[in-house]
Amino acid sequence: MTNFNFSAMPDETGFFGTYGGQFIPDELKVVMNDINDNYNAIRQTPQFQNELAELFEFYVGRPSPLYFAKRLSDKIGGAKIFLKREDLNHTGAHKINHCLGEALLAKYMGKTKVLAETGAGQHGVALATACALVGLECEIHMGQVDIEKEHPNVAKMKILGCKVIPVTMGTATLKDAVDSAFIEFMKDPKNFFYAIGSVVGPHPFPAMVRDFQSIIGKETKQQFERQEHGLPDVVVACVGGGSNAIGIFSAFLDQPVKLVGVEPAGKGLDTDDHAATMSLGSPGEIHGFKCILLQDSNGEPLPVHSIASGLDYPGVGPQHSYLKDLGRVEYASITDDECLNAFIELSRTEGIIPALESAHAVAHAMKLAASLPADQSIVVNLSGRGDKDTDFVIEKLGL
Repeated sequence: MTNFNFSAMPDETGFFGTYGGQFIPDELKVVMNDINDNYNAIRQTPQFQNELAELFEFYVGRPSPLYFAKRLSDKIGGAKIFLKREDLNHTGAHKINHCLGEALLAKYMGKTKVLAETGAGQHGVALATACALVGLECEIHMGQVDIEKEHPNVAKMKILGCKVIPVTMGTATLKDAVDSAFIEFMKDPKNFFYAIGSVVGPHPFPAMVRDFQSIIGKETKQQFERQEHGLPDVVVACVGGGSNAIGIFSAFLDQPVKLVGVEPAGKGLDTDDHAATMSLGSPGEIHGFKCILLQDSNGEPLPVHSIASGLDYPGVGPQHSYLKDLGRVEYASITDDECLNAFIELSRTEGIIPALESAHAVAHAMKLAASLPADQSIVVNLSGRGDKDTDFVIEKLGL
């Protein structure tokens, strides 16, 4: 494997190679640089580190288990499949990892209100939970399409005291929710904190969210070494913005391990109904940063589709874009139908109902396992549980 210094990413201006940065007005750069300065100062303090570590252990329930899916592995044949059980975290997904970090940072910075967007609602629920815990006002912007699809998460956010803002402009999905939340944030950036929900946006958010999510990779590597006395052959994770994937990949970038990010092929790569950014996108700018992007001839983001609300974003994290160009991470895609099949298969074989987002990674791992020998191992980051998706899947499949 080529020797890259992955720990040095990003550079001091927030670039991963040619991706990332701050493509925003000068007055907003001042705000983002203030967040960056505070983050770099506060995260080094024992008080912040100890408080976050205690919350991870006693509130979130970390470390999450690394589980050998024996029945699924036996049924498929070939490589063994392991699941990193982020679905067992408090609030049901990996999102709580960075939401606690961001909410704590906002509290330490003296902010009064935390704003964010959400797609599937997992980031919204996790942030509403974290804000309730630290005593900050929380406002979540969510596309109307996603509100209708993800009603259980909307209800949870409201119960937690969060103000949910329906977004009806554009396609009324995740990209538009980001736009709406950013407009609100700019009304009072001095007192408001925008807690971006993935490894996207202007610097420092791609690096900051990655840092908080890196706990997944650190645990996985330690657990696999202890349980299997070595390293996995392959690590697989779904990719929308890419926070769960970069979180688990981070510990293996310098290791001889194949890394695969799985994005939504939707109704097919030969249709317009997909969100296969890495497969069909090109370099562009969105939401204040540069990344690989699904865009039209004018550089405007294209409408996207995925059965999983948390993956229907036309861009991707800048570090993912860089890792693709380097060839360090392989990016594959899974259709809606393949995702639904994996959702049911894991539920009925292992008694684990995955989030539709995570089911994309499961689906690819199932295909990959069948092609590999029995002495190889695949770790899937099971980034979330499927409680939020059950009504939708039942209606979709007519169960």
